[in-house]
Amino acid sequence: MTAAESFEPDDGGYGAQPPRPTGLLDVLSVAAVVVDAAGRVVFWTPQAEELFGYTAEEALGTPATRLFIHPEHMPAVVQLFTEVLETGRSWAGAFPVRHKDGSTRITEFRNMRLLDDLGDVYALGIAADHSLLQRVETDLALCERLINQSPIGLALVDPDMRFLLVNPALERIDGTPAEEHVGRRLRETLPLPDIDTIESCLRQVLTTGTPLLDQYHVGRPPADPDHEHAWSLSFYRLEDPGGRVLGSAISFVDVTERHRAAAEADRARRRLALIADASTRVGTSLEVDRTARELADVATPELADVVAVDVLDSALACRRMRRPDNGPELFRALALKAAYPSAALRAADPPGDLAAYDGDRLVTLCVHTGRPILVRHVGEEDLRRIARDDEATALLARAGVHSYLAVPLIAHGEILGALDLKRTRNPLPFDEDDVVLASELASRAAVAIDNARWFQSVRNTALTLQRSLLPDHSPHHTGLELASRYQPAQATSEVGGDWYDVIPLDDGETALVVGDVMGNGIDAAATMGRLRTATCAYADLNLDPGAVLQHLDKITCDLEHYIVTCLYAVFDPRTGQCHIANAGHMPPALARQGRPPQLLDLPAGAPLGVGGIPFETTTVDLGPGDLLVLYTDGLVETRHHPIDDRLNTLLSFLEEPRRPLEETCDLLLYGLRHPDDHDDVALLVARVL
Repeated sequence: MTAAESFEPDDGGYGAQPPRPTGLLDVLSVAAVVVDAAGRVVFWTPQAEELFGYTAEEALGTPATRLFIHPEHMPAVVQLFTEVLETGRSWAGAFPVRHKDGSTRITEFRNMRLLDDLGDVYALGIAADHSLLQRVETDLALCERLINQSPIGLALVDPDMRFLLVNPALERIDGTPAEEHVGRRLRETLPLPDIDTIESCLRQVLTTGTPLLDQYHVGRPPADPDHEHAWSLSFYRLEDPGGRVLGSAISFVDVTERHRAAAEADRARRRLALIADASTRVGTSLEVDRTARELADVATPELADVVAVDVLDSALACRRMRRPDNGPELFRALALKAAYPSAALRAADPPGDLAAYDGDRLVTLCVHTGRPILVRHVGEEDLRRIARDDEATALLARAGVHSYLAVPLIAHGEILGALDLKRTRNPLPFDEDDVVLASELASRAAVAIDNARWFQSVRNTALTLQRSLLPDHSPHHTGLELASRYQPAQATSEVGGDWYDVIPLDDGETALVVGDVMGNGIDAAATMGRLRTATCAYADLNLDPGAVLQHLDKITCDLEHYIVTCLYAVFDPRTGQCHIANAGHMPPALARQGRPPQLLDLPAGAPLGVGGIPFETTTVDLGPGDLLVLYTDGLVETRHHPIDDRLNTLLSFLEEPRRPLEETCDLLLYGLRHPDDHDDVALLVARVL
């Protein structure tokens, strides 16, 4: 047995038998870490790997302070560690630690001293995520409030069907104080004539785990023995996260006055579930069309048989809508969904189409007034005001549209369009509750659509600016064949500040530039444009590449909050030499026929904007057919793969340097990029002629 395996608490440990395990520790994912007197990790649980990010192989034998303690917290941690080991007093509290991914996380700690059988001293740290602990505490408090304040009678029973807990509402139902329930069986406190049936249902739930809901029972409670009362009882089994059966929960809903109250309650629950469902399913992306489709999917078939989402074309173009009048409106159909095949689909505008609706149409009236339009029972004249033309009117009539509802899509006081709802097979007409529900769904979706349309507008502006600032260079340069690409990040990310440039110089030389402004959006693109202009100006001075970067560094220092990486190279076709300087950028790749591709070993240099650090120029000899690849980090960096593996993958794509350059660019982009990558890419490939 090792020392680490024989740990016991400094106070002598616990003599009692351990309690039966529960799932709470699994939910909290409590981690255990043991360090020796020198501060090195000697014990590391799988939960510690999950909490801090380091595997056991990475952590064991490593000083704990080096793993997850920020330098500024080092003195406090050392003092705390010393006190625990010297005094034996435990310490508990929350402390910021550094995760392997570089983020800072607040972690709840319990630290104590340990002794092994050899008398060696160790420190045991029990840790859990602070936010998770707070969430569990909040959930427990919320559950307690919900149970105590619920108007529905609630009871918990153990597997022997004895009461463990009842809430005040159940006390009022059966007239028995809560303390007199605990420990007693159901038949001792619930004088219902069909108590045998209730206990049989409860045994079934405990055995199978299948809930039984809305079981109606009638009886005379002790609190009101002269009158019969009706309850709807629901039973469901309770299990801990480990699957151990804790007992059952019983809910008592008084349905004495009107048995229809149960149906209304069920309807309300389904509507709340629909709203909750919409909260998670609508607005999952910053794409207008997708958000509209998500809204239509949620509303069908729970709310309507046929659903359409139409947005004003002016709103999509981010043009301020004129003051509402009685004139026509131009709508763009974004989504159309039906619960089943219906002629009503052919009567609606297909997604993507533009349609002008006159001022007397109901959907136009909806956006003009900003209020819901409800037609409980649709007549022939109503169909004409719903449909776009006579043919669509006939199709709606054939589909059996008997009830209609349109609610406006309003975000931040601006009317964006309308949610159009029709019922055909559902026999119930729309009512005021449906108006409230539809308005709630439309309101949530409108905010998501508004965010998406503005994001797309800003992103399109930034992308247009970015592309306009990139060079439209001539394909002919002395001694070189060139190809380039710029690829923005996925649609849900903002445009970045990556750029490339090819600058013709005197005596047939050519400057090749690739850079990356750290940041995104219009500001990053504008900053990129300023640096590109400055680079061209300094390139005309025939300066050494290191001197060009030195000047760019001074300019970048004046740009607040911006750090830039850049690679600047000058190729001389007369000597076949390429002079390169690097400012914190990814190393270029060189591929030669008959040799394995390699990354050029250049002094990395500091990024532009750090200030005061010189840049070295390295000379590389290039021969005919040699391939030089310059790129930004978005091509190779991902959140899930080591950078060395990605760079090796890049080199593997360059094993055939004679491949056409355009094909090489496509191969690198499609081979290394993923649709979900969150960074843009600038790529410049040059072959010596």
